[in-house]
Amino acid sequence: MKYANFLPKGGTIGFVAPSFGCNIEPYHSAFMSAQKKWKRQGYHLDLGPNCYEGRGIGISNTPEACGRELTEYYLSEKNDCLISCGGGELMCEILDHVDFDAIAKADPKWYMGYSDNTNMTYLLATMCDTAAIYGPCAATFGMEPWHKSVKDAMALLTGKQLTLQGYPKWEKESLKGEENPLMPYHVTEKRVLRCYNGRENQGSTGAQAAEKMTVGNKNPELSFSGRLLGGCMDCLVNLLGTCYDHTTGFVEKYKEDGIIWFLESCDLNVFGIRRAMWQMEHAGWFQHVKGFLVGRPLCFGQEMIGLDAYQAILEVAARKNVPVIMDVDLGHLPPMMPLIVGSMADVQVKGNKIAVEMHLK
Repeated sequence: MKYANFLPKGGTIGFVAPSFGCNIEPYHSAFMSAQKKWKRQGYHLDLGPNCYEGRGIGISNTPEACGRELTEYYLSEKNDCLISCGGGELMCEILDHVDFDAIAKADPKWYMGYSDNTNMTYLLATMCDTAAIYGPCAATFGMEPWHKSVKDAMALLTGKQLTLQGYPKWEKESLKGEENPLMPYHVTEKRVLRCYNGRENQGSTGAQAAEKMTVGNKNPELSFSGRLLGGCMDCLVNLLGTCYDHTTGFVEKYKEDGIIWFLESCDLNVFGIRRAMWQMEHAGWFQHVKGFLVGRPLCFGQEMIGLDAYQAILEVAARKNVPVIMDVDLGHLPPMMPLIVGSMADVQVKGNKIAVEMHLK
């Protein structure tokens, strides 16, 4: 696994828009605010041509233009790292226009983004053997003041912090909008981890496993290690089976380390999540799994025909007889712990607390 140099003091942050750009509110004002903050911190900025574009369908510009920008800015010596402007819908369509061969041969560079940016963070690891950061997009850094998770993302990007811990509360309903684009996270809900210890409960169905989950401070002390891999499930299953799916080769290459899958979802309902887990399992992705970290889905609290998000995950995950930690601070219901895709990690759960220590090896 290749790791980039961390962003140095006074370095240059590059920005690209392979998914949505910051052309409308509240993202435009938030991105402008973020730029001011970075400049005050002494960083230089290198904006790609699509950062303020909005002419594309589900992305900032045409697939050709987005793929060209991403390739050129990754290969450029004018910036030290890349942060994506935002998530979106159809970043997958740019992949035919990204030169992954050139990127794989280039000096590694940190790329940070989440959601639709799974199309880059995941492929950098599985296709190019290069680590990336599954973390907040550029406009998020415009909030005033920064949430602890945003500070953590910057500390990770600069190499000052490689151990992340969960946050006390999360945001169920955002107050950010066109009229108040710089609003920080509206955290009102207490984080409550739900743990399934597969080592002690072998052979359970999804429903049985859900009944055996421990909750919050009643969680036992758990620890496991492996190589981090994952992202937004909506994007992952879209990549599955395509020419960009190098997953089984990746997990086989690192089978001695084992894989910690971190998963979260955006548009999928509980049945979509269950179908995605079934598909990934039958594609061989979960070979050599050491544990699962599952973020709160955007459909948090949803139940359909007797199925909830816990059973949707556990119907497959429970059969692997490994720890499954759910409602982790990952993904679309912030805050989120930024994670290095491809890195080795030690995960510790003590009651309702979680810590992820990452190692660049």
